[in-house]
Order: sequence, then structure tokens, then C-alpha cells
Amino acid sequence: MRANAPSRLVLLGHPVSHSLSPLLQGAALATAGIDLVYEAVDVAPQRLEQELASLVAAGAAGNATIPHKEAVARICDRLTPTAAIAEAANVWWVEDGELVGDNTDVPGFHILAQRVLACPPNCERVALLGAGGAAAAVLTAIGDWHGSTVRVYNREPGRARRLAARYPDVARAETVVEEALVGATIVVNATPIGLLDEGFPVAIDQIPDGAAVIDLVYRQGDTPWVRAARERGHRAGDGLAMLVEQAALSFERWFGREPDRRAMWSAVT
Repeated sequence: MRANAPSRLVLLGHPVSHSLSPLLQGAALATAGIDLVYEAVDVAPQRLEQELASLVAAGAAGNATIPHKEAVARICDRLTPTAAIAEAANVWWVEDGELVGDNTDVPGFHILAQRVLACPPNCERVALLGAGGAAAAVLTAIGDWHGSTVRVYNREPGRARRLAARYPDVARAETVVEEALVGATIVVNATPIGLLDEGFPVAIDQIPDGAAVIDLVYRQGDTPWVRAARERGHRAGDGLAMLVEQAALSFERWFGREPDRRAMWSAVT
């Protein structure tokens, strides 16, 4: 275990009560024999910096979720190369007196995509819905997919343009969702739509035939969008696999050892 292992573990988000992360990390901590509790803390954006400073002073570490990933990256003293590219951090800890941020969503998305596709992604045409921290993680991951391109759509066109401009070799922004979907082999929802309601980020009949559907939103038993996509014959999966993998990698960052992934999966399935 790391010499400077955290004294407290928290998840910072707004909202955060829906999160399965406390179940995941609780199982990981219990099987590792670590006497800590992982807490979900609802923090409004205007209070984030103050709350994070207080947690760091107390020797805490943790995760960040919607809408704080980009803000945490800006607050950190140091970022890993992956978090620096994504300009978003979903995991943070203190090392040598510095607040360090990483982005384990990026490898988590790799795992999720391979699980849905049943093979490594290659020469994909991706329609990416959303332009926040989760979307940046997706684009960072796709940057390593051979020959793949991304069309980014967001309800706020300026956000889509700014995000796509950071990945000029891979991405371009679209102002109309139908244009983003043309010829897509994978459609990714990186918005909060469906998180707390039954909404669909895009209608199922707009998705090209044969395209895989990946929803970063997760629910026990799949999201309604994923279930509807499967009923129409699409390969589809929600974000649970990504959640488990990013959580396992977060545990490694905090404690310098791998958690029991089977115990983590059992806690949420």
C-alpha cells in the first residue's frame, strides 16, 4: 500500500445520490481489508474548490463525477498525461504535497467499447453526443483507435466546436444531430440524458442500421435507451463496465494495488 494512502475517500458530484460508486468501492475496500468508507458528497459547482481544499488538507482522496471533472482538472497541481489530454480528471489524490489528477474514464471507455463490439475497435465512425468531461474522455480514448473519426454534437454548438478543436486529427463538430449520425458505426451518449429520467439522447430510429450503441449513463438492468436499441437489433451497452473499470483503476491510484474486480462486479449486479 502507498505510504501516503488516503485517510478518507469521497465522490464529488452534483447530483450524486444515484451513484453506484459507493457500492463498488465499498466492496473493494472490504475485500482488501482496508478500514475506510467511501462517501458520496453532493457539492454544488460554486463550492467545489473550497470543498476540495478542505478534503485535501484532511488527507482525503477520491473521484469526481458530473459536473466536476473538468473543474477538478483545473484545480489540480499536477495531471497525468491522460488527464492533461482530456482536460478532465475523475480521480484525484495527494502525492508529495501536490494534488494529482488522473482520468481513468479513458481506459474504462476502452473496456466498455470492446465489450459492446466484442472486438477491438478499428476504423470506426463515431457519433458522440455531448461535450463535457465524459465526452473528452471518449475522444481521448478514440484517439488511439486506428483510422477512427468522430462527429461531435452538443445542444450548445460552441461547446461541441471547442471540444472538437482540441482533437483536430480525429473530431469535427456538427450543429445538427442528424449530420453527426450519418454513416456512424458507433453512437455514444456522453450526456446526462437518461440519468434521472426515461429520456433518450437520440431516437432509436435515427441510429444507422448496424451501428453499436454505447450509453455512458448506467443503471442496474441497463438504461431504457440501451434496452430499446437492443430490441431494434443493435449491439448496445450502458456505462456499467466503464464504471467498474474506472473505479478499479482509481483504487490502484490510491492504494498501489489492484482491487478484487469480481467483488466489485458482484456488488452492482
